[in-house]
Amino acid sequence: MVETFAPGREMTTTVMGDRALTVTDILTDGWYDYDAKYKEGGSRHVVPADIPSEIFETCMRMAVTAHDALGCRGVSRTDFRWDEARGLDGLIILEVNTQPGMTPTSLSPEQGEAAGVSFGALCRWLVEDASCDR
Repeated sequence: MVETFAPGREMTTTVMGDRALTVTDILTDGWYDYDAKYKEGGSRHVVPADIPSEIFETCMRMAVTAHDALGCRGVSRTDFRWDEARGLDGLIILEVNTQPGMTPTSLSPEQGEAAGVSFGALCRWLVEDASCDR
């Protein structure tokens, strides 16, 4: 796959069920590559993101809309790029992760903590939510 480079800040929003948890601004010293994603100290996460409220609320709304439109269940994480120079027009969705990571450096558990959902409570909710369909 080939696509045009999308300049701007790397941000993400986790959806848990029917609600968005928060927006994280992901800061790196270079590319957001494997080391930046998975190695301790590879990136810095600003939770909640220090961005204009219009951008923050749009990320939250777009993440829930994408989650619903794709028929996602449980937890998903929507990744964004935001080109500040273009304002709201510079906000794009990169992808929706239907099985976001659950490691010590993963974004969704970190966002859960920021929203008042402990890692244990998040895991419990995932199991209970999944078992409701049986």
